[in-house]
Amino acid sequence: MSLERVQKTISNAGYCSRRKAELLIKKGLVKVNGTIITIGDKADPEKDEIEVEGTIIKLDEKKIYIALNKPKGYLTTLDDPRRRKTILELLDFKQRLIPIGRLDKDSEGLLLLTNNGDFANKVMHPRYEVKKTYEVITEKNISDSDLKKLTEGIIIDDKKTSKAIVKRASPNKFLITIHEGRNRIIRRMVSHLNNEVLRLNRIAIGTIRLGNLRKRFYRHLTKKEVDGLMNDSKRENHFK
Repeated sequence: MSLERVQKTISNAGYCSRRKAELLIKKGLVKVNGTIITIGDKADPEKDEIEVEGTIIKLDEKKIYIALNKPKGYLTTLDDPRRRKTILELLDFKQRLIPIGRLDKDSEGLLLLTNNGDFANKVMHPRYEVKKTYEVITEKNISDSDLKKLTEGIIIDDKKTSKAIVKRASPNKFLITIHEGRNRIIRRMVSHLNNEVLRLNRIAIGTIRLGNLRKRFYRHLTKKEVDGLMNDSKRENHFK
């Protein structure tokens, strides 16, 4: 294996996302063969010893891809200093898995996890525009004009949200498909409409659907599902 940037190796090993790996490097918490490195340094994963926060990482040849039906009340993290409930309590793997994106504590539904850093990066990175579909129940009935605003985009933090696909399901329930990953973006969009989200349930990520997967349970993705998500899911319409 040839030399590659250390943050990529760390991510591919399933230790954390590439972005977090870069932060760890900046903090001086990553060593190659006993020497602290800086951003841009490269290493050979097969020959060099890479240490992250005191842990020697190893590339796992077996790649794992998991779909979890996250329940409300769990943090999308593998560790919490305040000892709150995390998704780690719902998993049973020796390998360290990366959550692909996030669902906030009060949200539920489809969450993907993997030890393949390249796969995680492609699904998470905005430039790939992998769409996510959510089922949203609001406190008050939502008007047609408000649904139109969600479709066309709303100014949040001086930046307009991207156009969305929106479909009404009932007076206070709708489906929305977006590709943005800004923190709590749907809740903030609904709040902008002087309404409040009572339930937020993610039902699809790209070509992967939640389906009848029970709450708190997980399943392995099929090769077809992984390949489909890696290829292109920009044109998916989950309302069909």
